[in-house]
Amino acid sequence: MRFTRTRTAQVTAAVLVAVPLALGALASQTHAQEAPPSPSETFGPGCSALSQKVNTAKDDVVEAAAAYPQLSQLVSAAVRARLSDTLDGRPDVTVFAPNGQTFQKRTVSELAALLSDQEQLKKVLTYHVVDRQITPGDLPEGSFTTLEGSKLTTSGSGTDFMVNGKANIVCGNIKAANATIYVIDSVLQPPS
Repeated sequence: MRFTRTRTAQVTAAVLVAVPLALGALASQTHAQEAPPSPSETFGPGCSALSQKVNTAKDDVVEAAAAYPQLSQLVSAAVRARLSDTLDGRPDVTVFAPNGQTFQKRTVSELAALLSDQEQLKKVLTYHVVDRQITPGDLPEGSFTTLEGSKLTTSGSGTDFMVNGKANIVCGNIKAANATIYVIDSVLQPPS
């Protein structure tokens, strides 16, 4: 009987120590998942698709974007709209960059119409650019004026953010010499 009581006491003590430790570890994991990303790190589910070996921190924004194949259509559109000098010439911009999959969601005729109208193309592309550096800490309830002149908003928490309630940030906080790039999964449309 004595052996059973001693054994029961040991098991009870072990449980009393193990449960709070396990709950504490669970709480710290949950808290870590909700914590905002570091201002110096990229974040998002699409970052693994981008080449993480590329260091674009010393490149101006158009050259930095060109280093990522997923942004090649955006870079081509920016060159076509003659925005390279405008974007590269600004000291601190933020670009909400639609990835290649967003352009594939458009019909051929929609893309052709947009690419053939340089003024409309410029308007759409400059709606994706904010003339200031936006950090991950600015994203939860952000409202920003774009180069196009209209407002766009950001919302979310942790590492899960949206732009205008429609476009997901799939990889955020990519650094360029004069810009921060947030890759999104939709082409934003400026208000009419």
